Amino acid sequence: MKRIGIGLSDFKHLIEEDFYYFDKTKFIDEVIKDGAQVKLFARPRRFGKTLNMSMLKYFFDIKKADENRKLFKNLYIEKTESFKEQGQYPVVFLSLKDLKATTWEEMERKIIIILSDFFSEYEYLLNELTGISFENLKNIIYRKADIDELTTTLKFLTKILYEKYNKKVMVLIDEYDSPLVSAYINGYYKKAKDFFKTFYSIVLKDNNYLQMGILTGIIRVIKAGIFSDLNNLRTYTILSDVYTDSYGLTEEEVEKSLKDYGIEAEISNVKDWYDGYKFGDSEVYNPWSILNFLQDKELRAYWVDTSGNDLINDVLKKITKDTVRALERLFNGEGLRQNISGTSDLSKLLDENELWELLLFSGY
Repeated sequence: MKRIGIGLSDFKHLIEEDFYYFDKTKFIDEVIKDGAQVKLFARPRRFGKTLNMSMLKYFFDIKKADENRKLFKNLYIEKTESFKEQGQYPVVFLSLKDLKATTWEEMERKIIIILSDFFSEYEYLLNELTGISFENLKNIIYRKADIDELTTTLKFLTKILYEKYNKKVMVLIDEYDSPLVSAYINGYYKKAKDFFKTFYSIVLKDNNYLQMGILTGIIRVIKAGIFSDLNNLRTYTILSDVYTDSYGLTEEEVEKSLKDYGIEAEISNVKDWYDGYKFGDSEVYNPWSILNFLQDKELRAYWVDTSGNDLINDVLKKITKDTVRALERLFNGEGLRQNISGTSDLSKLLDENELWELLLFSGY
């Protein structure tokens, strides 16, 4: 019986160490066939966002292409026409999940450090660069570039990778909204917005070296103008009717996993406990809850305490008695109908009108 990989988000490690894996490689096929050059996927926490990004990295990356090809043996993508895209592109995979700070000055320092550490993976390119490109890469790695210069770093990286491989570049940015949420909570959102709007736009818009850009996050921070310059962006949330089974687990996947572990008798109880999501027209289960149940064989609320909810807590401080009563009805199992805009405006103070969409997109 295969081991359960709780909290594992590295696709290669999961496959090579033979952990139990729900085959989500259909997502690769769908991404390739999707005509949008830049895609943003907004899903609640613990729904497999980082694992899917890791999977994309190992699939597309031109480095170690033959070695990585073995990772997809007997998986869905191997049987598709899209498998010819395996190992065909340089890949830039940047995670911003740890980019949080209490002040803008601290955020600036962390941006410099995180990008320095990230670009150290490409230090080998110094041997192939000359002139300004050599100086730029060296300054980023050795933390000599100032914050304004760093807004162009990802496009610069796509340029030098294109020149090395003569292939356009896949850009993957995981948890794009993490620094923006941190900035909102700590009162320096405008400065962060100005930096990241430029940081994202320069690499994702009118970039001749870009093959495809994919971003993931929990909320869709778009009203505030973060992506207002990107006319090539398509956003997919839990309300979208496509990619509905790319994140989270379908009922069929859950039933199969219970049978694989000899606890199919628990199917009814598992549905009662964990069948609480609807993405588009599909019923979806939280994978964190299911994986923990497969391991512990105990029915309980695994997902609730997995991370902070600072945005929601901030809004809850401002709600009226009417909203409190509406929440009470929800807690008592009653239905509630609300208009959801699908975006969160962090450029102004969030109010109770934002509560419902924050709850929805955060997975409640």
